[in-house]
This record gives sequence, structure tokens and C-alpha cells, in this order.
Amino acid sequence: MLRAAIRHSAARCVALCLLSTAGAGIGLLLPYVLGRALDALLTGHATGATGGDAGHWLTLGAALVAAGTLLDACEGVLTGTTAARTTAWLRHRLVRHVLDTGPRATARFPAGDLVARLVGGTAQAAPAPATVAALAATLLTPLGAIVALGLVDLRLALVFLVGAPALALLLRAFARATSDCVSGYLRAQGDIATRLTEAIGGARTIAAARTAGKETDRILAPLPELARQGLRMWRVQGRASAGAVTLAPLLQIAVIAAAGLLLLHHHLSVGELLAASRYAVLATGVGALVGDLGALVRTRAAGRRTAELLDVPAPRYGTDELPVRGGHLELCGVTVRRAGRTVLDRVDLTVPAGRTLAVVGASGAGKSTLAALAGRLTDPDEGTVLLDGVPLPGLSRHALRTAVGHAFERPVLLGDTLADTIALSAPKDRVIPAARAARADPFVRRLPDGYATVCADVPLSGGELQRLGLARAFAHGGRLLVLDDALSSLDTVTEHEIAAALLDHTPGATRLIVAHRATTAARADTVAWLDGGRVRALGPHERLWHDPAYRAVFAGEDGPA
Repeated sequence: MLRAAIRHSAARCVALCLLSTAGAGIGLLLPYVLGRALDALLTGHATGATGGDAGHWLTLGAALVAAGTLLDACEGVLTGTTAARTTAWLRHRLVRHVLDTGPRATARFPAGDLVARLVGGTAQAAPAPATVAALAATLLTPLGAIVALGLVDLRLALVFLVGAPALALLLRAFARATSDCVSGYLRAQGDIATRLTEAIGGARTIAAARTAGKETDRILAPLPELARQGLRMWRVQGRASAGAVTLAPLLQIAVIAAAGLLLLHHHLSVGELLAASRYAVLATGVGALVGDLGALVRTRAAGRRTAELLDVPAPRYGTDELPVRGGHLELCGVTVRRAGRTVLDRVDLTVPAGRTLAVVGASGAGKSTLAALAGRLTDPDEGTVLLDGVPLPGLSRHALRTAVGHAFERPVLLGDTLADTIALSAPKDRVIPAARAARADPFVRRLPDGYATVCADVPLSGGELQRLGLARAFAHGGRLLVLDDALSSLDTVTEHEIAAALLDHTPGATRLIVAHRATTAARADTVAWLDGGRVRALGPHERLWHDPAYRAVFAGEDGPA
């Protein structure tokens, strides 16, 4: 993913690399210019000359300093804008992928961890293009300084190269240790974000149970691990810096001592000694290398963590289209496994077009999984799901999503206003008829702004929320309507009215309803009774009601309506 980010910012990376390289070139040229200026001054004093050559070299040195300052400023601006653009690109790509995968991503990653990766992870990974470009120039400086030492005198370069392997080992150990620390730090951050998201979702329960202190302790339980990994990162960087502080001066002293001996034997000039001392400092510039290498390691660790989101495959769609009319749903030998458990086991089920099937069963029987299969919110591990004879994976995205509408137990209000959340992907003129059919129109009109009410500004009961979700499903239309426990929060009278409206408002559509009430099951043409992931019985509610085990599914409910 980071390679893709670098390719996306290729032009900026090239510009950054050129700026960094130019800056490094100026840094390497400046000691030579200063050395020549010093030699010119000393030679001028010795001969009584005016020092014109020295003036030229000093002017060139001042120009190089000014150019280096300008390049640094340009590099800083370009680095910041590149990181910002890369962050936006990464977030757009990953959010699009997560939304494309649907429930698959949230099934694998907790919501808090998912948000942490999408927000914090992308921000930490985004500097990768600029860091790579900067690291290339940072490496050029010590390598160029070693070459420059060789040009001054080959023996100086050889003296430096004796200690170079120790520097390489120091940097390698630093990179490995930093990678481990950063990975552990990001995991702890994701754990805290997950726990915090769970607590925010259960804020009412926490307040009612008066367990705020206990919940705070649970949320912050990973904090010691976070602190441990953070302190470990500082220790690793401290050890690397300490090693650099110890090793770099020794190498510099060795080079300067060798240069001093060469000066005594008239193999070097005073200016060349000055240049050699500066090149020794540049060649041992481990501080800059440690900083850039540490930044690269952090971006790689964050990049690997965010790239794990791409490991969740998005569903592939075909190009097939559906016949003009229909709604015939068929599940053939469908098996679904989750976390090593078989949720649905070789289920065969047929729902004729225009009919209503109620799916009932105890908690964990696989009802919601079956509903998700019907609309391809998930795919079976084995078997096939067909709509009007066409396997769902073979349908185009447009054909599938147009044909199937969904309503859920806890619908999410998407869009700015209530009208937006009902319409969503449907025409605006369907909003009010759909709201009337879902018995949502009366309470919406009582609001000060009616259908223009901002979703975030209106408190809704569970039943009102479900009615808006049903209105959205009615507005969407389609040949297959899947209601996953979408009537559970309604009172008996409203549930009865909506069940009747369901038949009137969706004539000709096939309906699959996950039901927890006997009255809901009684209104269906057929009931599929799931037990242990298999269809235990299939038939009218009135006939199945004679089985005590079936009646036990509706514990506390009345008999058939």
C-alpha cells in the first residue's frame, strides 16, 4: 500500500528527491568552497596579495548558504503538502474499500480499531513518500562525504571506512527494535479505541448501572502496555543516539588526526584539513539517519497495519442482469462458517416470487445470517444463492442492489435530513408514500421541520427508528424485500398495521422476514424454522404451532393470530 502511495505522489516524490539531493549537494560542496577560501586567504597573506580569489570563494560560499536555506524552505512546504495529500488519498481508498466490503470488514475488525486504522493509521503512514525521498538524500550526504574524503586524500576515506561497519550495525539494530516497538504501540492504541467505542455505544447502560469508574478502568487497561511500548521506543532511540554519540566523534577524531599528520608532511593544505574535518562530520551524520530511519520504520509499521484492511476482500460482481419480472429466491446447499462454528449447515430453501417467508428460530440459529445471504451482504462458504435463477455473485452491482431492499433491527440514519435518510438511493417522490406505509409520517410531521429535520437533532425511540428504516426499504422497492427483525421494537398495533401495509405497499415483491413474534410469523405464507443452523421444519405457522418446541421459540408470545 505504501508503494501505491508513493506511486500516487510520484511527481512530488521526484521533486522532493531533487530538492533533497540539491540540498545534499550544496552541503557537500560547501566544505570544499570554505577550504578553498581559507587557502586563498592564507596564500594571499603569505604573498601580500589582495585576496581577490578568497573574496570570490567567500561569495560563492554565501550564495550556497542562501541557496541551501531556500531549498530547505521549499522542501519543508512540499513535504507537508505531500503528506496531507497522501493522507487524503489513503483515507479515500481505504474508506471506499471498507464500504465496498460491507459487513465483512466490521466482522473482522472491531469498530474502534477500524476507525483508529482509518484515521490515525493513515496519518502515520502518509509521510512515507516524503520520508523515502528525504532518506535517499540523507544517505547521499554520508556517502558523498566519504567520496569527498577520498578525493581530498584516499587515506582519509580508508581511515573512516574502518569504523563504518559499526555504524551500519548500529542502524540495523535500531531499525529492527523500532519496528517491534511501533507495532506494539499501534496495537495498544487500537485496543483502547475499540474499548472506548464500545463504551460510547453502551453509555446509557453504564450510566444506569453506575459503572463509569469500572468502565474507565476497562477502557484504559491497555494504557500500561501503551506506555511500555512508548518508553521502549525512547530507550531504543536513546541507545542508538548514545551509540552514535560515542562512535561518531571517535571516527571524526581519527579522520582529523590522520589529516593532521598529512598536513605535517605537506600532503594537505590547511583548507583541505578544514574540508576533511567537515566531511568527517557529514560522513558520521548518524543523527539525521536515525531520525529519518525511525520515521520510515514508523510509517512502514502504520502502513502494514492499515493495509490489513485491504486483506478483507470486497465482493466481486458479475455482469448478469435479471429478467424483467420475478423475485424467486433459492438457497441450494448453503453452508456458512464463522470463527470455526457452522452457522448454517447445508440449507436448502425456496421462496416463490411474490410470497412471504418468515424465518424463526432461537437465538444463534442463523436467522440473520440467512437474511444476509438473501441480499448478498455475505457469501456462503459452500452452496449457491439464486435470484430468479441467476447466482447472486453473477449479478452486476446495480442489478443486485436495485432488486433487493433491506430493513434492519437497528437502522442507521444516513443523510443530513429525515427525508435524505428515507430516500437514500430512491427518488424523492417516494419518501412520503413510503413513510405513510411504515406509519412514520405522523411523528415526522409533528417535528418542527418535518421531513427537513436534521437527523442528529431529533431523539427517536426504537420503534420510530425502525419505522424510518422500514420507510427506507419501502422507498427503495425492488423484487425482494429482506426484513431482519425490523419489527421487533414496534408495539402490537403498529406492527399489525405495518404488516398489513407491507403486503399492500409491495405488491408482487417477495418478502423474507426474520420474525421473533408469533403474530409476524402467522401473517407469512410459509415459515422456515431454523434450529442449529438447519431447517427443522417448513410450513404454515398454524401447522407448526402444534409442535411444543416450535411454540417455545416464541416464549411469552400468544398463539397464532
